[in-house]
Amino acid sequence: MSVDNSEKNSESFCARALLALSLSAALPLIAGAQNIPTQALGQSSGPTAQSFQGSVTQGEASAQPVDLSLDDAIQRGLKNNLGIILNGTQVSAARGQRLSSLQALLPEVDFKAQESVAQVDLAAEGLRIPGFPTIIGPFGYTDLRATLSWSLVDIPSLRNYLAARHNFASAQLSLQDARDLVVLTVGNAYLLVVADDALVGSLQAQVATSKISLDQAVANHQAGTAPLLDELRARVDYQSLEQQLISAQNGLEKDKLALARTIGLPLAQKFNLTDKAPYAAFDQIDIDKAIHDAHLNRKDLAAMIEQTKALEEQRKAKTDDRLPKVAFSGDYGDIGVNVRHSHGTGDAQGTLSAPLFEEFGLRGEAQIAQAQLDTDKAQLSDLNAQVDADVRDALLDIASAQKQVEVSRSSVDLANEALSEAQQRYANGVSDNLAVSQAEQSVAQANNQYVASLYRHNIAKLSLARALGAGQNYRNYLQRNP
Repeated sequence: MSVDNSEKNSESFCARALLALSLSAALPLIAGAQNIPTQALGQSSGPTAQSFQGSVTQGEASAQPVDLSLDDAIQRGLKNNLGIILNGTQVSAARGQRLSSLQALLPEVDFKAQESVAQVDLAAEGLRIPGFPTIIGPFGYTDLRATLSWSLVDIPSLRNYLAARHNFASAQLSLQDARDLVVLTVGNAYLLVVADDALVGSLQAQVATSKISLDQAVANHQAGTAPLLDELRARVDYQSLEQQLISAQNGLEKDKLALARTIGLPLAQKFNLTDKAPYAAFDQIDIDKAIHDAHLNRKDLAAMIEQTKALEEQRKAKTDDRLPKVAFSGDYGDIGVNVRHSHGTGDAQGTLSAPLFEEFGLRGEAQIAQAQLDTDKAQLSDLNAQVDADVRDALLDIASAQKQVEVSRSSVDLANEALSEAQQRYANGVSDNLAVSQAEQSVAQANNQYVASLYRHNIAKLSLARALGAGQNYRNYLQRNP
């Protein structure tokens, strides 16, 4: 029995290993996709990888369990996931900045209506004129006036507006990319619960089988046909499987809570998953074409390209701050004692301004903008390489997991056959129950490996859909056949 303790420990750890596998598969893709231009928006923080693990809860929990399919879960996530919501607020902020930048290029027209009444004490002002009254007034006037101001030539403001347009486009693309990330995150959480449920079902069957072996060992010992060691060995195996089942059931409930958190379902709401882990062998695809398609379709890459263009415009704006600016301002109105006794007045002026002694400040701002641009270009180059790596990694994971599924499925059949043979030999008194105990452990290990490999195969397919920028078509990848 001591020889197999390490195998038992590894089997009980399998359920928790699934969670680690899920995080290692999903989080790098999520973390690598956050290219929202928060610097340009003046935001102190934006959506992060952790944001996609949360949501805004919708509705109240009901006593009736909810049936939840993979499609339902993803649709809920696309509405309620915190990452989607935060990306939406970033789009709104980018839209507001674009409008603010546009206003700097347009004329500003204001209207003012003023009614004034005044009385002046000349003595209080130190004026004493013989024969002239010291108190003047009260007197008043009415002034109705419109003012116009317009920066006719302002190249930096034009550059800033163009940068704001690129930032807005980047935010919109990031929102589209967030939808793919939600599909990956929710799909991963859903498939993890499916794997946990399959593991619990497998362990429940193993516990039932172990109970039969235990009852048989107890009966044989009481009949005097088997030693006490057989009963003790069977009891240890039975209790070990019970412990694994308890741990797996706890892991299942915790992962269901994590799924509810990603889709905005009340945590007190009970639900049942209606979809099981699908398996369809994945056909080989042209890697070069897949990488080419990924570069065309990945919205996070397109968002960073727009962000780089925005920084290029901002760098040009800092350089163009040296250029002269031409502005016009004027007003026209009607002023008089009252509206009936008034006369039109107005003025107009043009202004030409240029900085003369601000060279160090202008150079410093230009260097800061250039450093930001260089940083973004380096990140863009890295993201281009990351897109290639994402596609290649996903294809390698699919191929590896597919082989593991096929091997582990065969191992399950062989382990069950070996267990049946060992049980028959023990029932016929040909051997002790050591072979039964070892066969039960092999069945448990084979089932756990099958559940884990099936999960890895499906999450690798979701990762490929994300890597290709086709997360919305996840069903085509999960159900893909040669």
